[in-house]
Amino acid sequence: MQIKLAKTAGFCFGVKRAVDAVYLEARTSKNPVYTYGPIIHNETVIEDLKKQGVTVIHSLDELNSHKTGTIIIRSHGVSKKIQEEMEKTGLCVVDATCPFVKKIHKIVSEMNDERQIIIIGDASHPEIQGIVGWAKTPAIVIKDQEELEKISDIPCKKLLVVAQTTFNYKKFEQLVEIFRKKGYDILVFNTICNATQTRQQETKQLAQESDAMIIIGGTQSSNSRKLFEIASKECENTYYIQTLKDLDFCTVKSFCKVGITAGASTPNNIIKEVYTVMSEKSFEQLLNEESLVNVHTGEVVEGTVIRVKEEEIVLNIGYKADGIITRSEYTNTPNVDLRTLVKEGDKMSAKVLKVNDGEGQVLLTYKRLAAEKGNKKLEEAFNNKEVLKAKVTAVLEGGLSVIIDEARIFIPASLVSDTYERNLEKYKDQEIEFVISEFNPKRRRIIGDRKQLLVAKKLEQQKALFEKIKVGDVVEGAVKNVTDFGAFIDLGGADGLLHISEMSWGRIENPKKVFKVGDTVKAFIKDIQGEKIALSLKFPDQNPWKDAAEKFAAGTVVKGHVARMTDFGAFIELTPGIDALLHVSQIAKEHIDKPSNVLKIGQEIEAKVVEFNNEEHKISLSIKALLTQKDEQTKPDENSGNDTKEQE
Repeated sequence: MQIKLAKTAGFCFGVKRAVDAVYLEARTSKNPVYTYGPIIHNETVIEDLKKQGVTVIHSLDELNSHKTGTIIIRSHGVSKKIQEEMEKTGLCVVDATCPFVKKIHKIVSEMNDERQIIIIGDASHPEIQGIVGWAKTPAIVIKDQEELEKISDIPCKKLLVVAQTTFNYKKFEQLVEIFRKKGYDILVFNTICNATQTRQQETKQLAQESDAMIIIGGTQSSNSRKLFEIASKECENTYYIQTLKDLDFCTVKSFCKVGITAGASTPNNIIKEVYTVMSEKSFEQLLNEESLVNVHTGEVVEGTVIRVKEEEIVLNIGYKADGIITRSEYTNTPNVDLRTLVKEGDKMSAKVLKVNDGEGQVLLTYKRLAAEKGNKKLEEAFNNKEVLKAKVTAVLEGGLSVIIDEARIFIPASLVSDTYERNLEKYKDQEIEFVISEFNPKRRRIIGDRKQLLVAKKLEQQKALFEKIKVGDVVEGAVKNVTDFGAFIDLGGADGLLHISEMSWGRIENPKKVFKVGDTVKAFIKDIQGEKIALSLKFPDQNPWKDAAEKFAAGTVVKGHVARMTDFGAFIELTPGIDALLHVSQIAKEHIDKPSNVLKIGQEIEAKVVEFNNEEHKISLSIKALLTQKDEQTKPDENSGNDTKEQE
């Protein structure tokens, strides 16, 4: 079977931009995260975001019931009214509208009543509903020739025509031509996304070259459905699926050429998994790096090892010719030296593959006989949902391969971890636990699943963690990730965020200079909001302001270092966590334009405390006052001089 994957299959720019924005907010925001409507039309992505704590809001009433958090405008965009309502709620608004959709909003909003606005698209689609809401005058929406013919003559003979970004380009041209023939003065903006046009043209060509077509997309995805329509006209064997589980292998296996494409809202991991399974380098070849002879039903023979080479075992089976077991027919472990596993005199059972291998010898297999026994063990494990453990023997393009009793199990990349794994190489030679999620040895489909074990374990750990922790508790964990705004600490069941502002009583310029992945951190819990834990290293007993009233009372002469400067003054670090303001007017007796003219970052200075405010944590310094005080102390005593003159 020849498989060809369309070049433009999967997320377009606008969709990827919107999805990335939601995942970023879900990871970093301390407050609830919402999207106004599903961020994209793909059930798999929406379900995953739900697990990340993202809530979908469907109406203005529901929107107005939330006062805190972040609301994200999806890639389809919203009407002007809804966007204004969002901004009134007090929620943080993140606009992830596709830039190409934004362009249409701008076109229709800037059009006066000189022209009647015509929008070509599906009136029920959220993108169209948003566009209509930006028009200053009522717009007319049509999706096909039938709807166009139902419209009576439009009073205004001047038209402005735009299109849904995912609309069928050929249909758009046909509808525009009908308007022209009716004698209207048309101003046309082809607002169909370039990626959409390319995707549709590519789908048409691929369908013409294929015996069967597979379209991957969500049930609500408009652009995926359009690809299905285009492909169906060119190829009668066209199938629409959401994920790999919807694919009927029995139906498509008989076709020679199969084309695969996907809508703009289909994640790359789903496309890759379907392609991997459908391609010639499928499960059988992913699990067999070398060419293997097909298993034939044959006699099981007993033999004695009479010679062992690095790549070959010779058996005396009581036949006129010796039996040969090659390395590839002994084990699935690549590049192993057979001399380290077998020795002369060992008794072995093997299955006959060929009576004559071309050189007069009997070709035998040991691993396939062992695999049959191993398959029985795996079948029991599958039925009993038993947790298995095995070493990863190979990292393949689409996942991992493990071996149990010479029976191979394939773990797709999507089932290796509960989070996206960019590089699977780290699992090479590692022993991992998994369960068998699919068992079909006849089709060589024995699928392992590690993800569900990790998810279940995390849920147990998370439950146990939240049952025992409370605000104020001191906890210890390892640094899992460091960003510009803070560090995520693995507490064993959940991650806690140690924000940059909570890392020290002093100032932290960059968390990455303070922490690295793997560091052990002991902090206290500052806040718990649902499944989000806020941590802090600013322990109250270490608060530098605790005894500041004594150390920095007004009139005290202190020393410190210039930490930062502004045009109105310099901030002097007296001790970590306590900065005092040295106003520009208090730097010297003479006039200074700005602090940087006389001071440098890191420079040590001596000054007098002229004001101390413990409640607001503010301290004001003056070098000028200190200089004046020193001048007065060194000034001659005039009365003392007069007494001396009188005595003379």
